[in-house]
Amino acid sequence: MNNLAPPPDQHAYQHTLMYGRYTKELGAFAKEEARKQHKLKKEDVDLETDELMRIKYQGRCRGRLFKAFGWLWRHTFARLGEDWVFLALLGLIMAVLSFFMDLGISMCNKGRLWLYRDLAKNPVAQYFAWVALPFCLILFSAGFVHIVAPQSIGSGIPEMKTILRGVALKEYLTFRTLVAKVIGLTATLGSGLPLGKEGPFVHIASISATLLSKLVTSFQSIYENESRNTEMLAAACAVGVASCFGAPIGGVLFSIEVTTVYFAIRNYWRGFFTAVCGATVFKLLAVWAHEEDTVKAYFQTNFTMEFPFDPQELLVFALMGVICGLGGALYVWSHRQYVLFMRRNKK
Repeated sequence: MNNLAPPPDQHAYQHTLMYGRYTKELGAFAKEEARKQHKLKKEDVDLETDELMRIKYQGRCRGRLFKAFGWLWRHTFARLGEDWVFLALLGLIMAVLSFFMDLGISMCNKGRLWLYRDLAKNPVAQYFAWVALPFCLILFSAGFVHIVAPQSIGSGIPEMKTILRGVALKEYLTFRTLVAKVIGLTATLGSGLPLGKEGPFVHIASISATLLSKLVTSFQSIYENESRNTEMLAAACAVGVASCFGAPIGGVLFSIEVTTVYFAIRNYWRGFFTAVCGATVFKLLAVWAHEEDTVKAYFQTNFTMEFPFDPQELLVFALMGVICGLGGALYVWSHRQYVLFMRRNKK
């Protein structure tokens, strides 16, 4: 009961043997409490007023900034072609991301080799160093992705097919997913797992295109149209492949083949332009960073330039092309027959 009673100095309350009693009138306490509530309410109103003024000031500054960007965009980039400038920026961003990811992967691999060589006198420590670094990178990648953005798990190509067909996937093209995808993919490839960048980079390019379109829409509403935004996503799929391997034509063909069933003709040049921008900048960054002496092929060969092949080998090359073409057609026909058989015999 003592725990339920108010303290002795509250409202002049005095404890008695059984119930306790108040020594002052409750009306005075009511007036005092009303004054306290009025004072607190006034302080809350003042705080809300200050907060509204701050938000209004920030909104005014932001509005002026977006207005200035809009004026600059209309008098510069809009005259050059809004889509082409957007695609060039997208190619530049993807080339920078791909280059720095390759740099991080190379650092992880070099660190693993350095530990292995530095511990050459102790085979047991050498073994644990060789196994521990990839193990830690894999654990970090899995944990980071699950905590930050589980939507970044996987290659991303099936989900991009779904998005390009008009289905909205929640939290799939956000900045959090981009950060999780980039860091998780860098750690995974740095661990030495036999995985690639092609599929994940299609997802990364699509996220970059979405974020860039939102940034442009904030001061120039040109990508609010859903169909136009979908066209930019199709071009982003092409630059995702081109910035990985420096192959713009392969990127466009990949975008046509994988992303959607219907590919608009006007998107061919858009995809090719952004793929060329991404592939060119990706190759030049390696030269500017002194990683390469000049622009080189991604996969180099050792064929002799004086005598690369015999003329008789052209017949063998042609025969290989015919066999591969027939094999591809046979696979498609067999898969179609299998699908039809399963549909006819479905219970």
